[in-house]
Amino acid sequence: MTKTIARIACIALLLAPALASAQRDGERRLYCWEENGRKICGDALPASAVDAPRTEINPSTGLVRARVGRALTDEERAAAEAEARRAAQQAEAEAAARRRDIAMVESYATEADLERAYDNRIILIDESIKTSRMGVANLRMSLLTQLRQAAEAELHGRAVGKPLLQNITRQHADLMRQQEILEQQLREREELDASLQQARERYRSLTSARRGG
Repeated sequence: MTKTIARIACIALLLAPALASAQRDGERRLYCWEENGRKICGDALPASAVDAPRTEINPSTGLVRARVGRALTDEERAAAEAEARRAAQQAEAEAAARRRDIAMVESYATEADLERAYDNRIILIDESIKTSRMGVANLRMSLLTQLRQAAEAELHGRAVGKPLLQNITRQHADLMRQQEILEQQLREREELDASLQQARERYRSLTSARRGG
């Protein structure tokens, strides 16, 4: 028993300085906040002021230790998190753009090399546009032929056969679908032209900067 008491006394002696320091730190903290339009200060923060903006002051020196803003509402917190995600995504996009610019300058020795790389893509999409235009023209001609057949049947007082009506419906749907494909390809062609122009400008700017202007 004597040995146990001695060990506890030793531990208490070792912990005493740390406990005293913690108590001193607590004594040196003063809180100031507003409540009902009045400024209130105290060495303890009540539960009603936990979420309020406050200033923490060292009473020994009078210096401000920290300024704590009010707690955010759920909506404000969600908005702040969304803004942080947007900023992170933007930063990543900008970093990716810089990496692409560096890769572009390192990949193409001259502006002509850059344009040749785009030429391959332009040729491919131009061929696709050509094929789609031919498909639209053929489908339109076939549909017109079938519509003419249906019109002639009606003019002669004959009923339009079900197979012909089904073909007209199917040909019309195919034509609409092929036209949508062609329109998408034409938009991609315009975007490719704009991308090439932007790439030229970036390439010139980056290579000029590397040469020192």
